[in-house]
Amino acid sequence: MGPENGTAITEFILEGFSGLDHRLQLFLSLALLLMYLTTVMGNATIIFLVCVDRRLQTPMYFFISNLAFLEICFTSSTSIKLVLILGSGGRTISLSSCFAQSYFYFALGCTELVLLVVMSFDRYLAICLPLRYAAIMKPQLCIQLVVAAWVTGITLMSYRLVLLHKLTFCGSNKIYHFFCDSSPLFKLSCSDTSLLWKIDSVLASFVILSSLCFTLSFYLGIIFCILHLPAASGRKKAFTTCSSHLTTLAIAYGSCIALYVRPSKDVSLETNRIVALLNTVLYPFLNPFIYSLRNKTVILALSEAVARATTQLFTSSWCISGLQFQ
Repeated sequence: MGPENGTAITEFILEGFSGLDHRLQLFLSLALLLMYLTTVMGNATIIFLVCVDRRLQTPMYFFISNLAFLEICFTSSTSIKLVLILGSGGRTISLSSCFAQSYFYFALGCTELVLLVVMSFDRYLAICLPLRYAAIMKPQLCIQLVVAAWVTGITLMSYRLVLLHKLTFCGSNKIYHFFCDSSPLFKLSCSDTSLLWKIDSVLASFVILSSLCFTLSFYLGIIFCILHLPAASGRKKAFTTCSSHLTTLAIAYGSCIALYVRPSKDVSLETNRIVALLNTVLYPFLNPFIYSLRNKTVILALSEAVARATTQLFTSSWCISGLQFQ
């Protein structure tokens, strides 16, 4: 419990990057806003194309569209508030909103890690067991795997709400971060957080490292299969695809390991903020381009969709013009 003369805190102040020059904050706000809008539009485009184009209605693109929706939710949980902090100085956040933001950030992050395992499993079957792929990866199994990823993230991270509601805040209400991460919240609490640090670190490490082991094992199997492909062009194409995927995975898992695998209280707040930007802004920004928008099938589907929309627009314009002259 807090001191007897302490006042219970009902809201926090997110300091974000308050030490930066005001003009630099405005520039960062604009840059982050553009990245956020690009992330949302890019992922929304993928979801739209998968829904309307039959060529993309396969297990791989089904998983990618779910990842796209997840990325929109994940980056929205922190990026919107960060843009407001830098652009307009709206730094306050209520206690309940702070807890909700923290929960959704970790729940969506956990769901994404499980979904990445599912996607690597799908690619392993497609490349290493192509003759059995259609028989194994049926629509029912695809839906079950996606539902399992969401249920795992939502339920497994529910412990965070229990931990956070056990905390008492009675001192400073300034969070030196751009979102309600666990480390600054624990440091602000006047409760005994030693047990909470251990629980948080152990569970976070389990989720991150176990998902990483499964993902890497599937990709190692893929690489082993690629090395046995007879055609050099096929090996080059497969390696190019795998290398781009592994690049994004390195950003995602590297930032998670740096922040949450070792005890969070050992990570400086400055390092925490910088590395968290990679996880919450850069990684969701890169995903649409890495997983889909560089794919020839997706590009073809997009160009055809734009062509149809343009044709319909011109047709509608001519119809309206004809009605005006009648």
